[in-house]
Amino acid sequence: MVTSAQLPETLRREYPFEPKRFETGRGGMSYLDEGQGDTAVVMVHGNPTWSFYYRHLVLALRGRVRCIVPDHLGCGLSDKPQDFNYTLREHILNLRRLLDHLNLKTIHLIVHDWGGPIGLGAALLRPDQLGRVVILNTAAFADTVVPARIRLCRVPVLGEWLVRGCNGFAWPATWMAVTKPLSAAVKQGYLFPYDNWANRIATHRFVVDIPTGQGGPSDRALAEVEQGLALLRAKPVRILWGGRDFCFNRHYFKRWRQTLPEAEADYLAEAGHYVLEDAREYCAAEITRHLLA
Repeated sequence: MVTSAQLPETLRREYPFEPKRFETGRGGMSYLDEGQGDTAVVMVHGNPTWSFYYRHLVLALRGRVRCIVPDHLGCGLSDKPQDFNYTLREHILNLRRLLDHLNLKTIHLIVHDWGGPIGLGAALLRPDQLGRVVILNTAAFADTVVPARIRLCRVPVLGEWLVRGCNGFAWPATWMAVTKPLSAAVKQGYLFPYDNWANRIATHRFVVDIPTGQGGPSDRALAEVEQGLALLRAKPVRILWGGRDFCFNRHYFKRWRQTLPEAEADYLAEAGHYVLEDAREYCAAEITRHLLA
């Protein structure tokens, strides 16, 4: 696991935190634990990001509510074991173990990308603990809409060579996932954990693990998450959606609106997949209002 002391100075300025470590049994999970109390906002990232994605939210909220932000195993500053089974169910179980270890009374949840099925999967195992929810450009239900550029990264041999050999997932995301150019320091922050073949293992495995509807293990794990989504109708849910997302496009936004018709939702037409980068101030204000209402 990488410590804050090992981060470049430019990255420490963007990410001014001291991560903690949780032993999963298969490797160390890095996570941020900022603020105090037995009620916490848990922010769950996707692929190919890490807790860095939530850095501004942590700074905005930690003085008012405790913030827990894990890096999935294989991602961010967490260990990147080469023999771990990088599947949806395993990621859900790792997060659930961390949350149980922290002994929190109430969990508010923010999810993005793969953080949707992982975060909701872990939280819905104990729905009595779940408070308010924020959904950002993600899916937690089965669907067949997968963009061609992502399908390419799934092609045997070629896909692994593109993602792990050429960094053909994390690197393109630094300009394809935003509509406002990222600074050099922020790009460095997103790419820092994924600097070689071994460190890109989870980036590739997440793509390979996308449920296909063929009845595989992750299809079954996703179906279990989807079955629990009805429980969210009793929770305060806020949806903030970047409209210029080539992957989680308007089709997915509409599905969330159908699934959770009572949720307060904004479709931010000029923001991309990294909605917290493109619409940072608006999202921070709305998330703060929603969580602390």
